[in-house]
Amino acid sequence: MSDLEGKVVAIAGAGGGLGPTVSSLLASRGAKLALAERNPELAGKCAAELGADEDQCDTFAVDLTDPEATRGWAERVASKFGGVDALIHLVGGWRGGKPIAEAPLEDDEFLHGLLVKTVQTATRAFLPYLAERAGRFVIVSSVQAQDPTATNAAYATAKAGAEAWTLAFADELAQSGGAANIVVVKAIVTPKMREENPDKSYANFTDASEIAKAIHFLLGEDCSKMNGQRLSLHG
Repeated sequence: MSDLEGKVVAIAGAGGGLGPTVSSLLASRGAKLALAERNPELAGKCAAELGADEDQCDTFAVDLTDPEATRGWAERVASKFGGVDALIHLVGGWRGGKPIAEAPLEDDEFLHGLLVKTVQTATRAFLPYLAERAGRFVIVSSVQAQDPTATNAAYATAKAGAEAWTLAFADELAQSGGAANIVVVKAIVTPKMREENPDKSYANFTDASEIAKAIHFLLGEDCSKMNGQRLSLHG
């Protein structure tokens, strides 16, 4: 299948747990990929595993908490590939586990930077390019954003902020025929996790391959009218 043939997809956080699985599926559907990571070795490893040449896949070292650096990434992607059709935000991380009264305030600042600010800088940087092509934006979020628990207050707050920003961005993109949507999970199981614990059931986890399929669906023509929605992939 090549339903994404020639489409340019930028992936933020491409070297994380989800990145290789999502990149592999989108590349197999014909997409040209721009892979960004704070650690360039991770993005390079992901690109190497795809076996794609530089015309099909390129990597970029970017600190997405830096607005100027993020704008530079967007400009380089658009210049290299001639435009941008989609932006996928896979930047993730977690801190928590303590009751609200005991949780360190530093967790709030860390998680806001990681989960909210990176969404803000990336969407702002890529907006003009996505608007040109009725582009798509997708983030992966957590049920904690809508159903928070006391021991995950800072994480839930950050995820809720990222979702709110994405829904506002959906309203912005709608003006040019684009769309922004959210994939919601409880927890993610990656190929590496299954390899390390083959006998573990991972109940209530969502497989990375299922998330990749959902993202592919949200980029497809069948989903052109879906905007500002949460796609739930959890039990």
